[in-house]
Amino acid sequence: MANSELITYFIIIVLFYFTVHSTAKSFTLAQEIRQQSQELDKEPFVGVNLGTDVSDLLSPSDLVSFLQVQKISHIRLYDANPDILKALAKTKIRVIISVPNNQLLAIGSSNTTAASWVGRNVVAYYPETLITGIAVGDEVLTTVPSSAPLLLPAIQSLYSALVAANLHTQIKVSTPHAASIILDTFPPSQSYFNQSLTSVMVPLLQFLSRTGSPLMMNLYPYYVFMENKGVVPLDNSLFKPLTPSKEMVDPNTLLHYTNVLDAMIDAAYVSMKNLNVTDVVVLVTESGWPSKGDSKEPYATKDNADTYNSNLIKHVLDRSGTPLHPEITSSVYIYELFNEDLRSPPISEASWGLFYSNSTPVYLLHVSGSGTFLANDTTNQTFCIAMDGVDSKTLQTALDWACGPGRANCSEIQPGESCYQPNNVKNHASYAFDSYYQKEGKTFGSCDFKGVAMITTTDPSHGSCVFPGSKMVSNKTRTVSNSTESSGAAERLKFNTFHSSRISGTTLALCILLFITFVTTR
Repeated sequence: MANSELITYFIIIVLFYFTVHSTAKSFTLAQEIRQQSQELDKEPFVGVNLGTDVSDLLSPSDLVSFLQVQKISHIRLYDANPDILKALAKTKIRVIISVPNNQLLAIGSSNTTAASWVGRNVVAYYPETLITGIAVGDEVLTTVPSSAPLLLPAIQSLYSALVAANLHTQIKVSTPHAASIILDTFPPSQSYFNQSLTSVMVPLLQFLSRTGSPLMMNLYPYYVFMENKGVVPLDNSLFKPLTPSKEMVDPNTLLHYTNVLDAMIDAAYVSMKNLNVTDVVVLVTESGWPSKGDSKEPYATKDNADTYNSNLIKHVLDRSGTPLHPEITSSVYIYELFNEDLRSPPISEASWGLFYSNSTPVYLLHVSGSGTFLANDTTNQTFCIAMDGVDSKTLQTALDWACGPGRANCSEIQPGESCYQPNNVKNHASYAFDSYYQKEGKTFGSCDFKGVAMITTTDPSHGSCVFPGSKMVSNKTRTVSNSTESSGAAERLKFNTFHSSRISGTTLALCILLFITFVTTR
């Protein structure tokens, strides 16, 4: 055989090897990404909404780095920002992208436009960027009711485009609703969708049921409380531990509700059941509490925002479900990541963020014991103190329990010791409560004392009196690791390199064997 023929055959074999090797590697990586994304989304999670009405918003690459540092694994965008989607590539962060309300007309009127939108905003990035859902519009039925007839056609057109791209099982399509589409939310057993929306809700829910997509709801106990002051207690709105007498009871089911959010979620389930839909899960696409407000919003404070969001995170990650559906825990997206300082008044509109635009925390969440989510709890410095307005007799009873059966260290509030002054029940109770709280490792429920205690991030130490929580922080040497976290794709790539090397070795050996056999038989 001529040398030129040998060279030609060898080149063909090598090209065959590289083709098989490259195809197998790409297929395996894409398959790994899809499988891990689907497995992780089966568990309830807490995500964040990312609004962009922010002065000096972080660059997309810095934003993604910040999300990774904060251990935030799920975000929702109000558009499909290409720069952010590119920056999210090859990370573990899963993202819901959105169709703005002003694009509904074009997409709802044209299958071609919908297919183009999916190609430009989904196919161009997936699976390197883990897009898990498309939110079509935002509160369309209540904010732009004139667009209601276009909502379902837009959703169906986008879904058809996902089917054509074979992405309909990985990426769900739905639309976020305002809580006001449900009437008579308490008791939940009597709730129902606004009947004027039935012509839209029935086919929409049937679509969600058929495609395994969630009912997206924006649920704000803050607004329920503000609109029903005197009827809905603040503690119920903030997820604070309640005595049985303070729990809300549904008179029809006799189910006890310890917080407003669970009641709102169950109201959605009952409303769906009234329309004969029982297999659609509620996804809370927005929930939060403002940290600042004007004179008309006195409950928009940092302490209340801290309490609500901290307890919300614990509630979701505890996976306790709702009274009606304890087997189902809804995932929740907190509204929102950054204070949107460019928003129009009132003041509260610009004060829903967990962080300022420069990425410093607005307040320190107390989420210890809830995994590593949201590292803005950098010091874990929280304290337990007596609440204002509690009568002395009730406080004394709680103080006696803490220093007795509770085994708190109460030596510092004895006569002559550093925390004896001021000599009153509230001061002594606060010290004893904090001692017990710190001793119990700040576990959920350890700062309650039958509803007379509260958690605060403000150090209550004064003068020479140092509270137990302050002592514990000052005695610790805190080490912060600056190591760069490996991205999810990078970790998978390590596995795939090993896996592909086996393909590589086997394929190459086969190629060489074929080549030798061919030459020796000539």
